[in-house]
Amino acid sequence: MRKYLYSENGFVEKAEWSPNCWVNVECPDDNDFQFLTQEMKVPESFLEDIADTDERPRTETEGNWLLTILRIPMQSNQHGTPFITIPIGIITNDNIIVSVCYHHTELIPDFIQYTRRKAIVVNNKLDLILRLIHSSAVWFLKYLKQINNDVANAEKELEKSIRNEDLLQLMKLQKALVYFNTSIRGNEVMIGRLKKIFQDTDYLDIGLLEDVVIELKQAYNMVNIYSDILTGTMDAFASIISNNVNAIMKRMTSLSITLMIPTLIASFYGMNVDIHLESFPHAFVTIILLSAALSALTFVWFRKIKWF
Repeated sequence: MRKYLYSENGFVEKAEWSPNCWVNVECPDDNDFQFLTQEMKVPESFLEDIADTDERPRTETEGNWLLTILRIPMQSNQHGTPFITIPIGIITNDNIIVSVCYHHTELIPDFIQYTRRKAIVVNNKLDLILRLIHSSAVWFLKYLKQINNDVANAEKELEKSIRNEDLLQLMKLQKALVYFNTSIRGNEVMIGRLKKIFQDTDYLDIGLLEDVVIELKQAYNMVNIYSDILTGTMDAFASIISNNVNAIMKRMTSLSITLMIPTLIASFYGMNVDIHLESFPHAFVTIILLSAALSALTFVWFRKIKWF
């Protein structure tokens, strides 16, 4: 699906393409591929690179074409991970601006609505790329807040009862933070490359560039903070689980020793030999009381050393 967006106090969608409009393509089909490759002459290798879900942020040139790949966040249930990052490619030349993403995301529609609310005029291709990076940083921060809330909820559940499901949820959130960390860092590196590419042109807006850098640094710092907190939380619960297992094993061992005493005495007096108590009228009761007394003394001793 593709849209033709014109910057007129915010992006306005129109039915036809004209030079210098933004062509936004999401989940491209065969018709979109034909339009991009045959009518707009976009290099097919660029589209193949963007299709790779593991593609890192980078730039590439071919003729007068420039490919800029960024990574943006999105919600997903892929492999049970609640948040992932995906590549989006911005392909530009002198009068063509095309963005291609192979997933439906919340970022692009929100970015378009934001430009309309604020009546933002996007002057050139670098302006669009920088604003998309800025928008990605905002969405990273939004999803980080959701991750923080999910971690807090998982901690509350783990305080009640430590279950494998809650620990696995924390592990998946930690995996999402790793994705965020890597992608934000890659986008930061991309800004440096773009600055070098456009430093001698009229495209570079220093004020916008500084705003984007600040927003990305904030997102990067927040990712590191939440990652450290989550790592500490998982380590703490791992120690709690280990302590609980040790306590259970200690109680089970104490109980086994306590029950072993009457079992041992009964085994001795159950042997088919003389026990020198055959003629004693209360031998059975005496043996039972002796076993109970020894077990009680053992229990008291274990309680004293806090094994029970």
